[in-house]
Amino acid sequence: MTTRAAVIGGGAWGTALADLLARNGHDTALWAREPDVVEGVNARHVNERFLAGVALAPSLRATDDMRAAVDGAALVVYVAPSHVLRPVAAAAADAVARDAVLAVATKGIERETFALMTDVVADCVPGRPVVALSGPSFAAEVAARQPTAVVAASDAADAAALVQRTLSSAEFRVYTHGDVTGVELGGALKNVMAVATGILEGLGLGFNSRAALITRGLAEMTRLGVSLGAQPATFAGLAGLGDLVLTCTGSLSRNRSVGEEIGRGRTLDEVLAGRDTVAEGVLNAQSARALSRRQGIEMPIVDAVHRILFEGTPVRHAVAELMTRELRAEQD
Repeated sequence: MTTRAAVIGGGAWGTALADLLARNGHDTALWAREPDVVEGVNARHVNERFLAGVALAPSLRATDDMRAAVDGAALVVYVAPSHVLRPVAAAAADAVARDAVLAVATKGIERETFALMTDVVADCVPGRPVVALSGPSFAAEVAARQPTAVVAASDAADAAALVQRTLSSAEFRVYTHGDVTGVELGGALKNVMAVATGILEGLGLGFNSRAALITRGLAEMTRLGVSLGAQPATFAGLAGLGDLVLTCTGSLSRNRSVGEEIGRGRTLDEVLAGRDTVAEGVLNAQSARALSRRQGIEMPIVDAVHRILFEGTPVRHAVAELMTRELRAEQD
């Protein structure tokens, strides 16, 4: 069954999802802010700015008119960066069909409100079911049709099932999930852990250090999630451990690469200068730290990343502080 779909956000992940929908036979429009992205998709079936070297589905069309993109769409997928998702989602909210399903593939925590990304979209486009799409998924590998598995989480089972049906293919498997809070927090917090892993890499530390950080990072993510009502088991799944391992070890991770450069001695401003793409872990280090303090949850790795990125703490000093914390049992 063909579904009319709109994907809002022409970055690498938005383009990969739009291409997937189009290749699955759905009538798909991609909204992008950048004129060169729109022109490239429509004229040459490429997005050289954000997803270079990938041949996109010939049926995929792009537009810079968001109202036209969402007009009549039964599925609207939001993939704008977390810090601009609210104004982007609000921009054409009145043009979204009343019976549309909204999927949110953005990963993050809104800094000012601590809102999860599905909550941001629900605030801006109320009255429609909202689904969180998350899991270990580099855009380039999805576009190359390499086997990938993700989760679609929602309080509305029918909406999650719609997202599952429209996106699933021979190479892209979607599982449904009911723990929206856990799925979203897993997707947001793993980016902070990836920055931390990159910092260790930049320092020249080895596999022991990486394994310790990933494992203790997962413990921090789970503690915060449970305090907010998430299920502990969610963090052992695709949106937790799966995404954490991918982002902390994969060479395609933007967050890990930012951390590597910080670990080698560059400043955050130097690392971010001239980048077209957003490293969500930098933004979410601030959100996660503030949220953990509100909840009274210890997150020493998040604290260390925040001190390094925003408080001028030397990298080696922050790592030494992590290793000399008060000794304790592994399990809370």
